[in-house]
Amino acid sequence: MSMDRRQFMKIAGLSAVLGIGGSLIIDKAGHAGLGAGPRYEQGPNAIEAKRWGMVIDAGKIKTGEDYKRIIKACHSIHNVPDFGEAKDEVKWIWTDDYEHTFPSAENPFMDQTYKEKPFLLMCNHCEFPACVRVCPTKATFKRPDGIVVMDYHRCIGCRFCMAACPFGARSFNWRDPRPFIKQVNPEYPTRMKGVVEKCTFCVERLAKGQGPACAEASNGAMVYGDLMDPNSEIRKILATTYTIRRKPELGTEPSIFYVIGGSENNA
Repeated sequence: MSMDRRQFMKIAGLSAVLGIGGSLIIDKAGHAGLGAGPRYEQGPNAIEAKRWGMVIDAGKIKTGEDYKRIIKACHSIHNVPDFGEAKDEVKWIWTDDYEHTFPSAENPFMDQTYKEKPFLLMCNHCEFPACVRVCPTKATFKRPDGIVVMDYHRCIGCRFCMAACPFGARSFNWRDPRPFIKQVNPEYPTRMKGVVEKCTFCVERLAKGQGPACAEASNGAMVYGDLMDPNSEIRKILATTYTIRRKPELGTEPSIFYVIGGSENNA
């Protein structure tokens, strides 16, 4: 990727302020210092965790309408634009087939129906996120509770984070997205041309005591919770049900787990 002088000076100047390899100051509520990131006031009913995670039960998402409902729930409240062209697509949550979702988990003996069905994908909010390490302006950073978030105002559009993410979880706004938002949600900021965006695990909803929008629309197929709490629902599922993660061999330690096969019969 080529870089013009203006882009270089932006990176150099901001790096001088932050310090290459430095880290942002983050308070106990998970807010980044130095003016970074949208800050969401923790309400009296805020939901907190030491490390957020999610289990997606593929067997409980059965129809095309189920997938559309879940994706719409996320995209509508987060002002994700619909450009109508695949080359400009911006996505926070989307679907792909088994082969591309789990390229290193090929099993010739598994139920063929799972190899043919779509899987919901999103940011994996990794324990060791490669995107955070390469961002020169710290526009993307990991909160103390494990959620990887974006500060759109600090993003200079270098797309280093997109190159580093092994899950394709980030999108770049090649055009001004605002005219392509079907109905603007005034409670969430819109973005601009030239910035990267992605799933933020609904940090703004957690601050108000609400769960991630995708989970609420999934009718129990997506369960979120504290991975560090042995008594949480998500830990109970992980302890009793076999799950897999995307590309575990890369060592990023994703916080999104998938139940593959047979779970729809477990009640």
